[in-house]
Amino acid sequence: MLSIAGILEIAFALSMKASEGFTRLIPGLLTVATGLSSVVLLSLALRTLPIGTGYAVWTGIGAAGTAILGIAVLGDSAAPVRILCIGLILAGVIGLRLVSDG
Repeated sequence: MLSIAGILEIAFALSMKASEGFTRLIPGLLTVATGLSSVVLLSLALRTLPIGTGYAVWTGIGAAGTAILGIAVLGDSAAPVRILCIGLILAGVIGLRLVSDG
């Protein structure tokens, strides 16, 4: 459930970009729908996960996924230090999941 929430967080960020400041209707509606869905699934996942782990994993998936798609799809910078930082985020997400009690 947390993984789906993280993927929806990526969709939220990308649709927000596509909405051009909520000036485009369909991407704007998609932004609201994916953002709300992501938070609802996060709250459900937090029933069985520690808050620190759940929130960090959720934001990590969203941040790293959005950064990766920004590079792959939107032409964002793929500087080596940026790639390293994305890798560190992913390592933290994986580490938190491995040591989580939930």
